[in-house]
Amino acid sequence: MNSPYRVDQTDKQILAYLVKDARMSYSEIARQCGVSSAAIHQRVRKMESCGIITGSRLLVKPSTLGLNVCAFISIALSENNKYSEVIAALKKVPEIVECHFITGRASLFTKVYCFNNDHLMEVILNTIQRIPYVQSTDTMISLDEAFERQVWVMEYQYTGFKTEDSE
Repeated sequence: MNSPYRVDQTDKQILAYLVKDARMSYSEIARQCGVSSAAIHQRVRKMESCGIITGSRLLVKPSTLGLNVCAFISIALSENNKYSEVIAALKKVPEIVECHFITGRASLFTKVYCFNNDHLMEVILNTIQRIPYVQSTDTMISLDEAFERQVWVMEYQYTGFKTEDSE
């Protein structure tokens, strides 16, 4: 069996640059880290193959598309063992951008974007609440997003992978 990949300080620097700007060139990262572009490319590939890096994505500001209402909806299920069936139905709802299986009174917690409150009401009443095994929902509308960020790479002592600095 292969030993787990050890994330070192250079890997953390690479991750910090990529989290900040996924389009930053490997040559610029190499210059900042003081290593070759080939070394950056090799390290990124290794971290991708180990599941440390799971991809990159383009972020779109929802309000620029007219999606002016952000809401969080907790969903209680009538039968918790039907979780996977409910998740499959929720994946078909384009307004839902995140879904988490949670502890507490509800089973699921979702994040949705809608054009306005009427659209939100339509999604809740005529889509989510009509999914079999959805018992109830509780909706919280976001008034403002105070901040959003990715995981802060440089501060982690334990990432699920052994690091040379944590030994």
